[in-house]
Amino acid sequence: MTNFDSPWKEVLDVYFEAFILFCFPELHVQIDWPHGRKSLDKELQQIAVEGEIGLRIVDKLVEVRLLSGEVRWLLIHVEVQSQPNVSFTRRMFVYFYRIFDKYDKPLVSLAILGDDNLECRPKTFGQDVFGCRINFEFPIVKLLDFAKDIETLERSQNPFATVVLAHLITLQTAGNPRDRCDWKLRLVRPLYEKGKSRAEVRQMFRVIDWMMDLPRNLELQFRADVDLIEQEKSMPYVTSIERLIREEIEAEASKAGLERGLKQGLEQGLEQGLEQGLEQGLEQGLEQGLEQGLEKGLEKGQLAGKIEIIGQLLGELVLPMSELVSKSIEELQAILSQLQEQLRSRDQ
Repeated sequence: MTNFDSPWKEVLDVYFEAFILFCFPELHVQIDWPHGRKSLDKELQQIAVEGEIGLRIVDKLVEVRLLSGEVRWLLIHVEVQSQPNVSFTRRMFVYFYRIFDKYDKPLVSLAILGDDNLECRPKTFGQDVFGCRINFEFPIVKLLDFAKDIETLERSQNPFATVVLAHLITLQTAGNPRDRCDWKLRLVRPLYEKGKSRAEVRQMFRVIDWMMDLPRNLELQFRADVDLIEQEKSMPYVTSIERLIREEIEAEASKAGLERGLKQGLEQGLEQGLEQGLEQGLEQGLEQGLEQGLEKGLEKGQLAGKIEIIGQLLGELVLPMSELVSKSIEELQAILSQLQEQLRSRDQ
């Protein structure tokens, strides 16, 4: 199943100005782009709404300076699930007033709707109780509106137009992987013909590759076609087998990590169970200890497996698996974060 979330997070980071120009041109002309922008992810995290795990949403909070010299905060919300979220407008309002209340900054809320329902265009939140009224309205962009002019998207020099096109084609080819494969190659080929740098080609390739996922047999065909393009152009910009290699390494490393982590978890669980058994009763202590040990063992195994994967991709041995599974979950998470940052830096 296509995972839209990760690519959209990267898109907003990398193609922010192109995104504003494409979706909100009237705002783009008012921003002092040479002045730069400031990401406010930490500020956004402090007001995040609880209970949103699993929702297919992407948020970005950015500070920009206008040509007038004024500073504005932009809250950008991307709704990417296939069915509209019934609490969407309320959520937009909650984020708006939480940011305004905590930071007292002029704020503009913008929404990108990536669902497949052309008629659904939520853009207001209101309430009227005994004369006490709220009417919160925010600008929206419906990505489906651009589906009527695919050729214009293909011709556009704005990289965000390519992102929108990849999103739309992914929606249109749901259940038709052959057409998606053809379109995927059709979107990738021009990357080598527009005078882009290696970094630019790799960046856009990752976004397209994430959005337009394929069954393994078609992914292999697509990989071979991209290899031919790179040979023809003498432009080996994209290691097209990279994702497949990562998947193969991940499968093996995760399996090994889970097995070793589970073993370690069982050992810890038995030890904890015996200790608790002396105080609470042997049977109850063993049961609780095993349950806790299994949970920790599985989590440690998954983290250790991911650490091994990235370590192999970086060409370095981080730690032997026996040492990894002996570390705490917090230590493993810290190691994994460090390696992920190294991998991102290497791919730039």
